[in-house]
Amino acid sequence: MKPSPFTLLCTTGLFAIFSSTISKSPTLPLFTSYLGGDPSMIGMVAAVSAFTGIAVSIPAGILADRWGKKRMLVISAVVFASAPFLYLLVTEIWQLAIIRFYHGLATAIFVPVAMALIAGLFHGERGEKIGWFSTATLIGRFMAPVVGGAIIGAMALNPEIGYKVVYIVCGGAGILVLLLALKIPDPDNGAKNHRNWKETLSALRTVISNKGILFTSVVEAAILFAYGTFETFMPLYSLKIGLSAYVVGIFLSAQVITLALTKPVMGRFSDKHGRRPQIFTGALLGAACIGAFSFFTSFAPLLILSVLFGLSLSIVTSATSALIADLSTKETHGAAMGTLGSIMDMGHTAGPLFSGFIAAYFGLAFSFTGASAILLFFAFVFLRGTIRPKPSTS
Repeated sequence: MKPSPFTLLCTTGLFAIFSSTISKSPTLPLFTSYLGGDPSMIGMVAAVSAFTGIAVSIPAGILADRWGKKRMLVISAVVFASAPFLYLLVTEIWQLAIIRFYHGLATAIFVPVAMALIAGLFHGERGEKIGWFSTATLIGRFMAPVVGGAIIGAMALNPEIGYKVVYIVCGGAGILVLLLALKIPDPDNGAKNHRNWKETLSALRTVISNKGILFTSVVEAAILFAYGTFETFMPLYSLKIGLSAYVVGIFLSAQVITLALTKPVMGRFSDKHGRRPQIFTGALLGAACIGAFSFFTSFAPLLILSVLFGLSLSIVTSATSALIADLSTKETHGAAMGTLGSIMDMGHTAGPLFSGFIAAYFGLAFSFTGASAILLFFAFVFLRGTIRPKPSTS
């Protein structure tokens, strides 16, 4: 039985995010350290691919609208298939940074273009379909550190071989992404958008001047700011209060499992009951959860908060992409999703940086309080900024 285009896209997304994640978690910091990098260099190399996402997502979306989404998916798949093998040649940290930038192009192109493709194919059920696609990518994200860590651990006596095996596995997954991407039907039937560049840029201005799209992107950036704070400082906070690294793994895994199980459900809920109230409610729940971390020091309440924070992420992010698709036209879905990708990457990147300053000056617990305040503020900004004016009765 031939798989549907949507099934092909979800499977491609699973292996794409598996390939992307195994290249960096837990491999990248360990490999950078093996090459002689200090903590600042490790942070710099880790930030390179995030910068790529910020810089490239919007242009990738514009090109998807202009050249066709299938073409852009194949371009990203070529990067997925080629970048991992370049790591095998690395002997210096600067080389690693360049390859991370190149590898970052793959995800920066793939995710917004895939979202735009789903948005164009589905209408009344786009929230649920985006949720299923996100679940597929989360499975890949969950599997990658387990596989990568197992390979590195099994070859601890010869780490150089271990890193090479990880990147060969990463490359194998990337080649599979390319083969699958080539099989995805072209929704544009090979046609290009014949607008000139002036018209294309005018369409982009229409997208970025749409307050609904901007405020929706900003609230997602805010909850990813909180998530970046969580994933960076929860391990340190847990160890400080006497919990083990094993327990930290449980917190993180429980959150990913919660996201994977609930995203399609929450996407379907937004299809039926509206996206704006769901996003606001999820942001409030997320602010309450991330802020409450600083008040507890035992396993059970922190696990519950981790699960609830994962649920809040699911509630918000399953509706934001669908809302942005609702607010944009089919011809500008790529630019709109690229705008979302760029802004949310800013939030995710800024979380650890900003919260790091708070943690350094006021303590780890206050990093969660600061993230909570920022998320709460932008939840109300979103609510206020997306209120539709009442029609005039005169």
